[in-house]
Amino acid sequence: MEPIPFINHSWSYQGIDGAASTEELRQARVVLQNELQELLSASLSPIEWYQTVNELHDRIYRKAVELCIQGMVEEGFGRPPVPYAFIVFGSSGREEATLWSDQDNGMIISDNPHEGKEEYFAELGRRMADMLEDLGYAKCEGKVMCSEPLWRKTLESWKEQLRAWRSDLAWEPVRNLIIASDMRFVAGEKGLADEWIAAFYDGFRAVPELSDAVLRNTVKHKATLNILGQVVTERFGEHAGGFDVKYGLYIPLVNSARFLGLQHGIKETSTLKRIQRLVSLEAVPLTLLDAAGRAFMIALKFRRSTPVVIRGGLQQSSGFLDEKQMKQKQMHYELRDTLGQVRRVHRALQRQLRFAERRRP
Repeated sequence: MEPIPFINHSWSYQGIDGAASTEELRQARVVLQNELQELLSASLSPIEWYQTVNELHDRIYRKAVELCIQGMVEEGFGRPPVPYAFIVFGSSGREEATLWSDQDNGMIISDNPHEGKEEYFAELGRRMADMLEDLGYAKCEGKVMCSEPLWRKTLESWKEQLRAWRSDLAWEPVRNLIIASDMRFVAGEKGLADEWIAAFYDGFRAVPELSDAVLRNTVKHKATLNILGQVVTERFGEHAGGFDVKYGLYIPLVNSARFLGLQHGIKETSTLKRIQRLVSLEAVPLTLLDAAGRAFMIALKFRRSTPVVIRGGLQQSSGFLDEKQMKQKQMHYELRDTLGQVRRVHRALQRQLRFAERRRP
């Protein structure tokens, strides 16, 4: 695979960096979103476009933290009493968020003693979740947000939580570990995030059974091709005749690369970077990684091709290709071919799971 390019459009972010209120920050997001939408038809590759979009989100998050703390100072709460780190998960953690992605975030708080620090960061977490919602980031339906105690903890409490999740191989704890594995630092004290990451991977390696538990979760996804190799579209509801790009194409590839990355101790969170590291390690058959990488590039393209609507000046998308798009021969052919590659990767992981389960005493 080709190296992931780095591009810098820092000149575009003056409106964000100079925003003095939620309203100004939201307006800066609207302006930049419109510029990025225009870049869809320009020369930017999908990788470059997603990199720019995620730099936009990161800058908004950092400014939102700054504005929330400024508001707390003005209201008498003061500045943060101990160091902290604002972190993201989900597509933001993988640097694959779209212009319409929702919230997936958390917080790591220093273990330094200070009376009232948990109350302070509980207030900051609530303000952050509310401000991000005002800025157009819908609150996470799964409540993976810094406003929730489960995702806002001191470093030592985080380590205890990770140990608890590792010791219980039931579906929900493993799912939370999988979510946590996409963690990426955005603002605050980076050293806290670095120590969190070290604890996560040291703990993961210490429990060999975890890999199989993650694999069981990974091989579950919705059917996208029938036995004749035809694309399975939605049969009923508002998306009838359409195709679910997120859960039918994108997420299966994300899950596969994440599992292989965890299995081989790769700390990258970006799906493409995980695949590239696997290639460099020669840890997985190159043909399989090549199929996954090519399919993922198509998945990124289709994700940003789903129809969008504008509400309050900001984009929203269902994540589905609609029936009209599915009737375009070239798009349908490309989707069917790509889903064949996804099925190939999926079947390889299913075989690995069957082998692991036969090996288990």
